[in-house]
Amino acid sequence: MLAKINSSALCGINGFIVEVEADISNALPAFDIVGLPDAAVKESKERIRSAIKNTGLSMPAKKIIINLAPASVKKVGALYDLPISAAILIASDQLKASDTNEYIFLGELALDGTLRPVHGVLPMVISAYQNGFKKVILPFENAREAAIIDSMEVYGAKTLLEVIKHISGEEILPKTNVCAAELFSRGDEYPFDFADVKGQESIKRALEIAAAGGHNIAMSGPPGSGKTMLAKRVPGILPDMSFDEALEVTKIHSISGALPENVPMITNRPFRSPHHTVSSVGLSGGGTNPRPGEVSLAHNGVLFLDELPEFRRDALEILRQPLEDREITITRAGGTYTYPCNFMLIASYNPCPCGYLGDPNHTCVCTDSQIAKYMNRISGPLLDRIDIQVQVPAVTFEELEGRKTGETSAQIRNRVNKARKIQLERYKGTNIYSNSRLTPELMEKYCIPDAAGSKILKFAFESMGLSGRAYNRILKVSRTIADLAGCEDIKAEHISEAIQYRTPENNKPF
Repeated sequence: MLAKINSSALCGINGFIVEVEADISNALPAFDIVGLPDAAVKESKERIRSAIKNTGLSMPAKKIIINLAPASVKKVGALYDLPISAAILIASDQLKASDTNEYIFLGELALDGTLRPVHGVLPMVISAYQNGFKKVILPFENAREAAIIDSMEVYGAKTLLEVIKHISGEEILPKTNVCAAELFSRGDEYPFDFADVKGQESIKRALEIAAAGGHNIAMSGPPGSGKTMLAKRVPGILPDMSFDEALEVTKIHSISGALPENVPMITNRPFRSPHHTVSSVGLSGGGTNPRPGEVSLAHNGVLFLDELPEFRRDALEILRQPLEDREITITRAGGTYTYPCNFMLIASYNPCPCGYLGDPNHTCVCTDSQIAKYMNRISGPLLDRIDIQVQVPAVTFEELEGRKTGETSAQIRNRVNKARKIQLERYKGTNIYSNSRLTPELMEKYCIPDAAGSKILKFAFESMGLSGRAYNRILKVSRTIADLAGCEDIKAEHISEAIQYRTPENNKPF
C-alpha cells in the first residue's frame, strides 16, 4: 500500500515542500530510504523502528521503501523522522487518516517515541503556508516559533502517540497561539546603555552618525579606552526594528540553531562578536551542510570585530563582497545558497602591537617596522570600505571620577530614528533604506555640497590622497550628518565633520 505525507526542507533561508512517500509490499523484509538522504536521514531507520515499537505499534515485517521527493535535492537532518513514521503507519493500515494532505509534519524522534525539536522551523512553516498548507504538526518545543505565522494552525506534540491520536481524531491536540504583533511590540530591554559610558563624547557622536546612516565604523585606541564597551551599546541606539526585519533575523537564527530557548521571535537587533580565531567559513557561512555564518547572524544588526589585525587575513578579505552587496552566496557541489547579511560593521584595534602609540600616558615600545607590519594585516581595500574611522583616546581620571551622567541610549536612538525617517521618506520607491546604501545616481541628486563644502572636499581629496570610494563615503557620511541636523542641504560644516572621520590613504590609521 502507498501513503504520502508532506514535510519540508531548507535551501538557504527559504523552505520548500518535501513529499514523503511510503510503499509497503509483500517481499523480504527491508527498509530503504531514497531521494538523496544524508547520513542523519539514513540513520532515522533505527530511530523509527524503536519509536514505533515503544509506542505500542508494530513495524511491518515487509519491504518498505521511502522516497523523499523531489529526489534531486539533498535531504538533511532528522526532521523527517515524524513524517516517515506517519507514512509507514498509514501505509500499513495501523493509522486511519483522511485529511493529512492539509498538514506538514516535522520532528525528530527519540527511541521511546518522544519528539525532539528541530532547527529552521520558521522558514519551513512560511514555505508551507505559501504553498497552500493550513496545518502543521511538530515538536512541542518548536510550536511557539511556528505560531508566529498566525495564518497556520500549529499543533505541538510531545510524543508520536499524541500525533497518532490527533490524526485519527481520537484526541485532538490543542492549537498553539502566539500574538506575533504583541510579542514584537513588547520586545526586550537592551541591557547596555550609553549612559554608563564616562567621557568619550566625540566617539559617541561618531557612533550616533554611524547608526543614523547605517555606516561602518572603525575605532583605534589604547587598551582600556572603552572601545568594546562602546561597541556593545550600539544596538541600543540603532533604529527600531520592523516586523519584517525581525522575521528575517529570526529565520536566520532558527536555521543556525542559534534561537534562544523559549524565544519564538528575536525582537532586538543582533550583536555578534566572533573571536579573532574564527575561520573564514565560520565568518561567511558554509560547511558540508551549509549554514549561515557570523555575517548573516549579524543581519539587521551589528558585527563587532575586536582586535581586527588579529583576525586571519583570508577571513577578513571575505568581508569585502558582503560589505558591498549585503548578501553572501555560497557555492557547493550540492547547490548554491544565498544568505542576507545587511549588517553594520564595527571594528576596533590598537594602533600598534603594544597598544600605546600616541598615548600621552604611556610610552610606545614598538619599532616603525613592527607598527607597519601590524597595520598591514588590515588590507587597504577593506579599510576603504569603512566609512568612519576614529581614534579613541584613553579616559582621564577626572572623567572616570565624575558623577555626571551622559545621554541615555533612548535619547540618542530618538535622534537616530528621526534621521532614518528622513531617509526612508527621501528614498521612498527605491530599494534604499539608509545613506550608506546610496547609489551613484542618488548621490548625484541628494549629496551635492554647497560651494564652501565643495572647496573643503577638494582640498581634502588632494592633500589626503583619497580614493574615489573614500570621496563617495565622505559625501554619504556628510549626508547623514545633515539629516541629524535636520538640514536639507549639505553644508561646509557637515563636510568638515565627515572628513574628520576619514583616514589618509596610507593604511596607517593613526
